[in-house]
Amino acid sequence: METINALTIDISKNEWHNQKGFFKREVPMPVLDEKHNTKDAASVIVKVMYAGICGSDRGMWYRNAFTELFHSALEKEHKSMRIVGHEFVGEVVGAGSLVNELYGIKVGDPVSGDSHITCGKCFQCRIGEQETCQDQAIMGISIDGIFGEYVKIPAKNLWVVDFNRVRPEVCAMYDPFGNAVHALTRVDVRGVRIAIFGCGQIGLFSILLARQFGAAKVIAIDVNKDNVDMALELGAHEGIVIKPADKANPYDIDREVIDKVKELTYGKGVDVSMEMAGFNSSVNNCIEATRFGGQVILFGIKDGDFIIPKFSKMVVKGITLHNIIGRQIFRTWQIAQRVLSDRKNGVQDKMWDIIMRGGNGPVIKFSEFSHELMEEKMKQYPKLLFDMQS
Repeated sequence: METINALTIDISKNEWHNQKGFFKREVPMPVLDEKHNTKDAASVIVKVMYAGICGSDRGMWYRNAFTELFHSALEKEHKSMRIVGHEFVGEVVGAGSLVNELYGIKVGDPVSGDSHITCGKCFQCRIGEQETCQDQAIMGISIDGIFGEYVKIPAKNLWVVDFNRVRPEVCAMYDPFGNAVHALTRVDVRGVRIAIFGCGQIGLFSILLARQFGAAKVIAIDVNKDNVDMALELGAHEGIVIKPADKANPYDIDREVIDKVKELTYGKGVDVSMEMAGFNSSVNNCIEATRFGGQVILFGIKDGDFIIPKFSKMVVKGITLHNIIGRQIFRTWQIAQRVLSDRKNGVQDKMWDIIMRGGNGPVIKFSEFSHELMEEKMKQYPKLLFDMQS
């Protein structure tokens, strides 16, 4: 049997919190076998060129995100190993018999794709709200992902890309960039003051887009000064570094940060807060920093219960909470493509030159993967890519 190299988590539920990291394994080469699996008629084999390392991958590396979903899916499949990863760009090298007829995709096409495999049958899918499909699977979490040299994917999830418009490495980031697009098109940000709590990869993408979509003032907030400095380089008007402070509870707000946000907004608070870090205190910071009648976008996710003190205050302030999952398939992708293809706006160039340092550091050769290298790179850079071709 032909095999490929892939990164996996292979661990029992009882050992989940006693280990960390991914493991490089030889796994069977994915194949199309329509005789035994009718779904293969509408699937493709993709040779992966670049694969993005997402914030959720970091969470799974440290075993503090998607624990329940990960294990329930493995138990359902009677498996103990999962190929991880979900951001990619690659070339179609094999296609089922119905792929071209249904989706216009053919062997040789360069493709990226959405990581959420939706059912197409539930109420949400039928009314065009696939991002909230009640029976969706997520690549690299509830089904096998793309941190491998080859991967089998339903063709309906693919988005044909054009390397003359968007460079391959940036095409591999369509998925997380689409998260930022989805979050920033949920509300109208034209002329607003907006605070982005958490300047990781999607927080940084959100800063780029907030400026592009017309926000009047963008405030970047993070515990990491380097990330805040990068946010300012990307166009944030103001940057705030959260300093360590003694708190009675880990979910308590950072009072100095809130006071600074109020100062920058003339005592009102921001019109929109975006929670992109996933911590309980960050959620409460967002709520506290938002003006009466304002809006809070929740995207960051961590396992466990959250506490919102004085919940009634949020109700009295008339704050609206928006929970963002995935991307709107494929509306978000079309917006992302148009933004990235416009070289005059500088968004694609800033993603590559500033966030990705022109490939110098954040791009890791897949052949050189090790736990030590990954941990070093995750500490240094907010966004990482695997070069699967080397």
